[in-house]
Amino acid sequence: KNWKNEHGVGPITAFELPAEIDQELAAKGMEIYDGKCTACHKVEKKFIGPSPMGIFERRNPAWVMNMILNPEEMIQKDPLAKLLLVEYNMSPMANQNLTEDQARAIMEYFRTL
Repeated sequence: KNWKNEHGVGPITAFELPAEIDQELAAKGMEIYDGKCTACHKVEKKFIGPSPMGIFERRNPAWVMNMILNPEEMIQKDPLAKLLLVEYNMSPMANQNLTEDQARAIMEYFRTL
C-alpha cells in the first residue's frame, strides 16, 4: 500500500509543504525536536521510534502533523500508526502537547535532514 496519500486522524486534513525550506523555522524546529523528541527518535537510526530522516518520501505531511499533534487517536484509529506501534515494540508515541506552529517548525527541520 502507498501510505503517502494518507493524512491520518486529527486536526490536519491537508498540508502542502512550500518549495523553499524556511531555515529560521527549521532552526526553531530543531530546538523543539532536541528538547522533546530525542528521548525516542534519533536522526541517524531507528531507536524507540522511527528516524525522521526522509520522512516525507514515505509519509504525507498531514499524516506527520497528525502523528505529532494527535498520537493517541492516531494509534487507535489510523492503520499505519497501528502497524508502526507493533513494529516498534508497542511503544506508543507520547503526546508532547505541541501547538500546530511547533509541529510545523519540527516538520521544517525534518526537511533539512
